[in-house]
Amino acid sequence: MGTILSGLRPTGRVHIGNYFGALQNWAKLQDDYKCFFEIADWHSLTTKYENTSNLRETILNTAKDWFSVGIDYNKSVVFVQSDVKEHSELHLLFSMLVTLQRLQRNPTVKEMVKDLHLGKNVSYGLLGYPVLQAADILIYRADKVPVGEDQLPHLELTREIARRFNYLYGNVFTEPEPLLTPAPRVPGMDGNRMSKSMNNAIFLTDDQKTVEKKVMQAFTDPVKIKKDDPGHPEGCVVFAYRKILDPEGSKEVKKECKAGKIGCVECKKETSRMLNVFLEPIRKKRKEVEKLGIMEILKDGAAKARKAALETMKIVREHMSLW
Repeated sequence: MGTILSGLRPTGRVHIGNYFGALQNWAKLQDDYKCFFEIADWHSLTTKYENTSNLRETILNTAKDWFSVGIDYNKSVVFVQSDVKEHSELHLLFSMLVTLQRLQRNPTVKEMVKDLHLGKNVSYGLLGYPVLQAADILIYRADKVPVGEDQLPHLELTREIARRFNYLYGNVFTEPEPLLTPAPRVPGMDGNRMSKSMNNAIFLTDDQKTVEKKVMQAFTDPVKIKKDDPGHPEGCVVFAYRKILDPEGSKEVKKECKAGKIGCVECKKETSRMLNVFLEPIRKKRKEVEKLGIMEILKDGAAKARKAALETMKIVREHMSLW
């Protein structure tokens, strides 16, 4: 059985983009791999370091959302990143092996800088984000990492670091392979990438009325003014949701939209109905999850994760001739 490491940053409530982009696949992988799933709180500080007052609450809510969509703490090791201090030690050691120029070329970091309008205000932590991610992965000697194509640059740096370490100090790490998982791009309500920080997300915890309100305000085809105007569903946010929720049925909707046989208001109402049907079982499950001892579950996961991390760090220190 192979080993997987994956995680998400607790920067706010979990949204449907997180679900379709990652969590849905994580739940499916649990029976075939030994899975480590981390709530990456240190990673959240790379862009949200100014105010950490609600970080602990956000971590607990993130865990509740994960458990509500099928992440099973009895099958997988679910833990908070900062509970396993060995991540930071390996990150420090790896940071010696990577040049500044290499980190500056990373396209994923460039995208984050652009989305958050950081300009030249890029912190050392944000620039080194991929190195910490490499430590997260390699400390569990994961051989597979479930990623979308946009995350391949991060994983390639992880593979480079593993090669560099093995060349200098002897073979310790396997170069992890990408496990490319089907992950549709879920746009935010404004047409940009769905993001908590951009205030354009539909959250797993949104109630029925909130979902309806958000969908009615979502970006659609700006040139389709009247119902019988020909539409352009390829650039419509509402159609993107419809396509994810009902791939087969959306084919007919696409034809009707292009032919001017369906209006945007009608489509929005049906899409919000479908979203609420999809979210209702998650809402019910979350009520059950609320009764669990989340803190104890995460501490138990951290103990299991730390056991594996300590074994790796013992080998790393021996190979590097560290004290």
